[in-house]
Amino acid sequence: MTEHQLREQQFRIARYRHLEREVTDPLAACLLHSIIEELEAELRKDGPDRLGPCD
Repeated sequence: MTEHQLREQQFRIARYRHLEREVTDPLAACLLHSIIEELEAELRKDGPDRLGPCD
């Protein structure tokens, strides 16, 4: 994954985390959480230090 792709992926994760905090529908929150987990898993494939600090 290039640095540009890495930044885009991190931006997507941040955006979905924000949506997850804002949503009121439990199903939507669960789906967003699943999306976040999948995106983070993609980052971990490139290396354990790619995620940055934990929330």
